[in-house]
Parts: sequence; C-alpha cells; structure tokens
Amino acid sequence: MNCLRHFNTPQLELIHQGKVRDSFRIDDDSRMIVVTDRISCFDKVLKSTIPHKGAVLNGISNFWFEKTKNTINNHSIEVIDPNINLVKEAIPIRIEMIVRGYLTGSMWRKYQKGKREFSGVKATDGLKKNQRFPEPILTPTTKEESDREITPEDIIKEGWTSEKLYSEMVDISLRLFNLGSKILEERGIILVDTKYEFGLIDDKLILIDEIHTPDSSRFWSKEDYEKNPEKAEQIDKEFVRQWLLNNKFDGKIPDELPDDIIEETSKKYLEIFKIVTGKEFIKTGNIKNRICNNLIEKNIIRDGYISIIMGSPKDIEHCKKIKSHLDKYNIFIDMRVVSAHKNGERIPEIAEVYNNSIEPGVVIAVAGRSNGLGGALAANLAIPVINCPPFKDKIDMMVNINSSLIMPSKTPAMTVIDVSSAALAALRSLNIRRLKDAFINEIVDIKESLIKADKEIRKY
Repeated sequence: MNCLRHFNTPQLELIHQGKVRDSFRIDDDSRMIVVTDRISCFDKVLKSTIPHKGAVLNGISNFWFEKTKNTINNHSIEVIDPNINLVKEAIPIRIEMIVRGYLTGSMWRKYQKGKREFSGVKATDGLKKNQRFPEPILTPTTKEESDREITPEDIIKEGWTSEKLYSEMVDISLRLFNLGSKILEERGIILVDTKYEFGLIDDKLILIDEIHTPDSSRFWSKEDYEKNPEKAEQIDKEFVRQWLLNNKFDGKIPDELPDDIIEETSKKYLEIFKIVTGKEFIKTGNIKNRICNNLIEKNIIRDGYISIIMGSPKDIEHCKKIKSHLDKYNIFIDMRVVSAHKNGERIPEIAEVYNNSIEPGVVIAVAGRSNGLGGALAANLAIPVINCPPFKDKIDMMVNINSSLIMPSKTPAMTVIDVSSAALAALRSLNIRRLKDAFINEIVDIKESLIKADKEIRKY
C-alpha cells in the first residue's frame, strides 16, 4: 500500500516518535511534525497502516486551526506537505483535556460495570448508552506511558500545571468544543467527544497537536442518532476499536487489521475530511517521493546524503579527504564512528534510519586491516555501501586489501581505493538528476580540454 508508516532522514534530528506523529528539530524555535499513516487503539500502535490517514488528519487539523485561531493561538506555522506541518516550539502541558458530550465509548463500558466517577466527575445512575449530558463534561487524563484518569485537584497537587493555567485550559476546551459542535452540526455531524492538548510559549497558553480529527474525536451522523441513539453511525476510529474488541484472540486484541477493514477505515477518514472541510481529498502518487520533493523545495533537506562511517576516530583524516571531494556538490554528509567489533549493536539502529530514509543515500565505509565494518553495513542496509579503506603504504594495502575485497555472500559492498573515485562512485550511486547533469558537463569540459591540448601538441 502507498502508506507512510515511518518517516526517517539522517538530515534532521528526531525529537520524539509518538503513536502517530514524528517530530524533528528544525531550530530552537520550531520543529517539523510528520503525521504518519499509523493507527493506534487502546494505547497500542497496530502493525497495519491506513492509506491517506496522515494527510487527512493533518488537513482536518489545519482546517480547525484556522477556524479556532480567534479562540486560542495554535502552534502551526506552515503546511510543508499534506502530511507535514512546520510548528512553533512549545513546552507541552502533559494533560489531555477530554471533553465529552455523550455517554459512550470507554466511559460507557466502565459505566456498565458500575463505575460512577470519572476524573472527579460523578455520573448519576440510570443513564443509557449514547445519552447526551445536560452540559459537556471534562474528564482529563495524564500523558504518560499509560494514560490515567486524574482529578483537577490532583492535576494541581501533582504539579502538572498551575491552578490558573488549568482554569484557562478548562474554559478554552469547553469553548472549542462548543464551537466545533456548532460547525459540525451544520454539516449533519455530532461532535460526541474529543481531546485537546496545550503548551506554553512565553508563558502563554497555546493549542498544540491536533484538533477535531477522527483520531482525537468521536463523530456520529446526526440523522442516524435522531433515528436511534444507540445505533448512531460512527464516522471515526471507533469503527476500528469495535472491530478489535469483537475479534479478540485468547483475550488479546489483534495487532493487525484485515484488508477489508483497512479499506473501510480509509473510506471513513476520507468521508469525514470532505464533510468537515467541504473539499474532496486529493490523492497523489508515491507519498515518499512527494514528501521528499516538498522538503527539498522548502530547503528543509537536501536531495540526497552520503554517510561516511569510520571504524575508528583515527580514520578521521582519511574521511576528511573523501569529504573534500564531495563538498562542492551540495550533498548532506553524515560522518560517524561505528566499530563492527566494538559497538556493532549500533548498526541496526543506523539501518532503521537509512533503510527508511525519505531521500536517497549511500554509505562509504572506512576501515582497514580486518574490515568487518563494510560487510556488516552491507548485510544490514538497503542502500549502496562502498569500502574505501585507509592504508599506511602500498605494503599495508597489499597485506590487508583482501578483507575489503572479499566480502561474505549477500553482503554487496564495493571497494574503491582512491578517495576521489570513492566520492564520485558514491555521488553517482545516488542517481540524482542534477548530479548527472553536473557530471556530464564535467565530462564535456574534460573532453574539450583534451581536444584543445591535443591540438596544441600537434602544432609542434
């Protein structure tokens, strides 16, 4: 499927990987948030991905950020790609403000079992499934490894935020919920419940994360609800939750969805996008290519990278020589030290980034004598690996060259001795159009120089 499960690039620092969103450092004041196609339910990220989900969530959030900016400022700066926003750096308040307009979902399931108090809010006896509350209620939870209900008193007592800020969060949450409910009701949709997250910039409260999306909210068809409140059509992630609950195996919730459920879930996300924004969702081609092109166009990343990995810090001068031949091509250079013998456990971590990188890349492995580094990298990476081992002299090269030339089976590391040739081989492995044009121009210039030199020689 054409989905974005992970976003990786060695060109940006990963700050945080959440259940659905990945955050990358841009500078001290901003970060880049990538909304992936991952889906989580019951505090668990499923193995399945949902086509178009990330772009739908981001598009809906951006719609609401614009609609609610007069109620509270938000962190959005610029939309980089349908899946990506550039946002202001904020200090997050680790409390989810959950606003509920109806008794349903997890609250209903707990209510059925006899629970009557939720985050300090007391529910009366005799309520029915999907019954509307006289007024929306707030049931905050903490943002920890496992979310937990918490009362307003404990929020202050445990130091999650100040009483003044929490009071402001309550006021804004209810105002956002009422505004969202009014706009959605005009579109035939009931905003059943939702969550809001806040942060601080210069000690001022700001809205962060997402707002009124199918991941953060529950939606019902107003027409269906009025016909039969207990069988209102769900246009959100609850469809997936119910399938998971109904298909437990040995009491455990599945971690994958069948194709038909994935397809139906994607349809529901596209449907709610159109209902909320009033626009058709525009599908594009290869999602990774699109993201890569947009990030390059915005000068957030370069169009490729070359990673020079040395087996020892002693190889740094050799690596600098390779780098000197790359500098003029405006390629991102990632230099690091990894020893196949001493800390080879880091190679899978590198592979996770490089194998899923959004842009093309190539590795130059710098290790002499018993060169296990090139082979270990080539065995784990899905991008080209070129050995360029350092040698003290020709005797050293003749004695130790075999460890670089003879690789184990299924470890396709190439070996290039000359540093300038290794640099050029890496550049050409990237197969980038502008580099091809540059190389062709250089070849033409060389040919013209040779022809000119030949003519000068023939004069004599």
